[in-house]
Amino acid sequence: MAIKTKTKTSFFCQNCGASSPKWIGRCPSCNEWNTYVEEVISKDDKPTPGISLSSQRSPKPQSVEEISLEAGHRINVPDTELNRVLGGGLVPGSLVLFGGEPGIGKSTLMLQVALSMKDLKVLYVSGEESEQQIRMRAERLGMKNPGCYVLTETGTQNIFKQIELLEPDLLIIDSIQTLHTAHIESSPGSVSQIRECASELMRFAKESSTPVFLIGHITKDGSLAGPKVLEHMVDTVLQFEGDRNHVYRLLRANKNRFGSTNELGIYEMQGSGLREVSNPSEILITNREEPVSGVAIAATMEGLRPMLIETQALCSTAAYGTPQRSSTGFDLRRLSMLLAVLEKRCGFRLAAKDVFLNLAGGIRVEDPAIDLAVVCAILSSSEDIPIKPQICFAAEVGLSGEIRPVTRIDQRISEAEKLGFEQVFISKYNKKGLDLKQYTIKVTMVSKIEEVFNALFG
Repeated sequence: MAIKTKTKTSFFCQNCGASSPKWIGRCPSCNEWNTYVEEVISKDDKPTPGISLSSQRSPKPQSVEEISLEAGHRINVPDTELNRVLGGGLVPGSLVLFGGEPGIGKSTLMLQVALSMKDLKVLYVSGEESEQQIRMRAERLGMKNPGCYVLTETGTQNIFKQIELLEPDLLIIDSIQTLHTAHIESSPGSVSQIRECASELMRFAKESSTPVFLIGHITKDGSLAGPKVLEHMVDTVLQFEGDRNHVYRLLRANKNRFGSTNELGIYEMQGSGLREVSNPSEILITNREEPVSGVAIAATMEGLRPMLIETQALCSTAAYGTPQRSSTGFDLRRLSMLLAVLEKRCGFRLAAKDVFLNLAGGIRVEDPAIDLAVVCAILSSSEDIPIKPQICFAAEVGLSGEIRPVTRIDQRISEAEKLGFEQVFISKYNKKGLDLKQYTIKVTMVSKIEEVFNALFG
């Protein structure tokens, strides 16, 4: 008579992945309530198919000087925006987690990448769509690649068998929440399944030097679904952002072991797929027939990329007694600080007015260099005097009302000059090391908000 082994269960936090032998109401790790769910854990000691046994050997410690330093040859991605955000291309053996809201275009972008890699053998594994659906999307994109293979499978054991037969140069998983391994008896999408499947894929990537893309879902609060340990395991975490009411999509790196996290990629959603936006300044500035009040152009930086952004402000008398403060794409607390500076240091009476601020294009900016443009847009709306459309601003505003210098001012001035602007306002403290003779654009240096106000509005 066969003896039936007892099923082992444990409780896992669905928010951070912490485990507990019994159910508890509040997670001691992330302090969230009612996130513990019971899951069955029954793991074999058998090796995973498709993964070598090299990890079972016992490594010996080496001196740092003895470790061979091999220059990592990056794989160039035809998508220049993705290439920039990744830090110059795909690193062999890297694990990239790609997250975003439903319908934002994650699968479309990854299929575009798979179809554009003409020189590599790409395996696109989908657990959410059939082969016919993927073929229909490929036809809509108008791209063909005989080296792109599609597999609709959710079991990791079967996936690794096909990987062993095909030996792809790039692996794309859509999505990590749909995979399941036979070593864990819980359902797909649970904390233990996501953690184990990601661990198997990570071992495969590191041992075979094959780059792997993992598409991930996000929760209602905008964070990546699954345990937080998933973001620690991967090498790069990419976030695909955008508004359904806008056609533009932003690609950011929240974590990158091989490059900067300050780079930004911009795409435009079209019927034929996602189009790369090589010059974002042209789409973020509205072309108007006549100037209107409350609009100022700011020269900002996203990583190493200069951009010109339109800031829009509206000041009106508070109708209900308590003035409203609202901002879209700009920090509301910083807006309150700038209004307090205008009130206290410069004598502009804005305490009894509603102030609304918007950055055009649905983009969010944290660069302090747009402070002066925000202030000028507010003053323009308050005085109802339009600013000339050929003027832009690049400076930070301090608490005492002084105009502070910003970094990479030469790149900001060059971008404004390239787009046809005639005048740019900067801090006079940026003068050091700046050669004004190389620019045809008029560079106006100021130190106080009053100087800017007199120059613009007389």
